[in-house]
Amino acid sequence: MARKQPEGGQAPVVQRIRIRYAKRGPLRFTSHRDFARAIERAIHRANVPIAYSQGFTPHPKISFASAAPTGVASEAEYLELGLQARVDPDRLRAALDAALSPGLDVMEAVEAAAPGSLADRIEVSRWRIELPEITEEELRRAVAAFEAAPEVVVERLTKQGRRSFDCRAAVAAITVISPPEAVADAQYAILDLVVRQVTPTVRPDDVLAGLRVVADLHQPVPPRATRIAQGTLRDGEIVDPLDADREASSVER
Repeated sequence: MARKQPEGGQAPVVQRIRIRYAKRGPLRFTSHRDFARAIERAIHRANVPIAYSQGFTPHPKISFASAAPTGVASEAEYLELGLQARVDPDRLRAALDAALSPGLDVMEAVEAAAPGSLADRIEVSRWRIELPEITEEELRRAVAAFEAAPEVVVERLTKQGRRSFDCRAAVAAITVISPPEAVADAQYAILDLVVRQVTPTVRPDDVLAGLRVVADLHQPVPPRATRIAQGTLRDGEIVDPLDADREASSVER
């Protein structure tokens, strides 16, 4: 016998809050699934009036935009909450941040005031990749070879098996930046990387694999990648996906 949906259903969404959060230190090893569970628990501990989907198994109205791979740090992760009662975004930010473990840090919360989804506003990611035991000169040679190549084919093991794809086409900018003065005399290089959102997704380790392909650049020590920014690319700069909401909110005031 077919079951009927419960009468009344769930309270409607009356406000949407968009959040930027960071993954730092050991918490960079938190998987997306584990973080999703952590944010749900934090929402309950902080008494956030989260809205739920309809049906027999309601789910909290949480949507994530382009989550970083497990094992990399990030200063620019985004999610959106649908709420059944209005809240002050700054108070929500503080309450969620206090309810999450240190290293999963809520940096900003704004009301969704402009049309369009967060995903529609994310076209590129900027990465900072630290490469110990590699000199700046070695990295510059490898980057020059990478930029000169018409394509750089790499392989990655996926759920469907090993897959080959061109990682060069997704790279919008790749630059070597000088290390801090504290390590200037050591073998230590830093890569600044801007990657377009494409299918399949090109990750920092794919570009490092590409540097091995074109220049035989091997990393004797595991690199450390941090996502610095996400958004749309405009005149060489990355526009924060929350900018449109900030601007719309200021106009309304």
